[in-house]
Amino acid sequence: MKLIVFDLDDTLYSATSGVFARMDKKINAFVMRELGLAPDAADRLRRDYWRRYGTTLRGLMLHHGVDPERFLQEVHDVRPHELLGPDPELDAALAAIPARKVVHTNAIREHAERVLAALGVRHHFAAIYDIRFDAYRPKPNARALARILRQEGAKPHETLVVDDQPANLAAAARLGCRTVLVSAHKGHWRMRIPRVHLLPAWLERVHAQFGFAWA
Repeated sequence: MKLIVFDLDDTLYSATSGVFARMDKKINAFVMRELGLAPDAADRLRRDYWRRYGTTLRGLMLHHGVDPERFLQEVHDVRPHELLGPDPELDAALAAIPARKVVHTNAIREHAERVLAALGVRHHFAAIYDIRFDAYRPKPNARALARILRQEGAKPHETLVVDDQPANLAAAARLGCRTVLVSAHKGHWRMRIPRVHLLPAWLERVHAQFGFAWA
């Protein structure tokens, strides 16, 4: 195992923190203003585009010609340091895994930097690959993941992808990566842990059962 690719939101921290709720409100406000929709209609459109395209932004770009940078800067202005604090347990878990670690997120790099800094774990990650990496095409995105692996010098069988969305893991599995779902309750996946903090213990069990070596 040479490389671990982590999702950010609802993987390295919980959606219950309130960061998601702030972003959802900002997305709805943007859609209401740009498209002239009532609150309920804007919320339905946001959810519909997220389900169909992986991000609301993708739908807004395809159907309404929205400028992606203007949208991204506005909706990620959520000040995560007000809602998240240092997570010593996560810090210790990441330190216990002797592999190169990167983040692959549908958010922007600036948001990822702020979240990781708030959690006190930025130093564990060698790189951040954000929504801009593949021209604003969101996960699930096997092409973007393949580019990340090439850039990192890792083969799919040497890579573990950690995410809270089964669709993202399915794309990674088709590429040949190992995968684990971080979720206590949603989705179905063969390998699952309820919290990312449990990843080192899970890896030890996998090592004992199947055998692998850290590169």
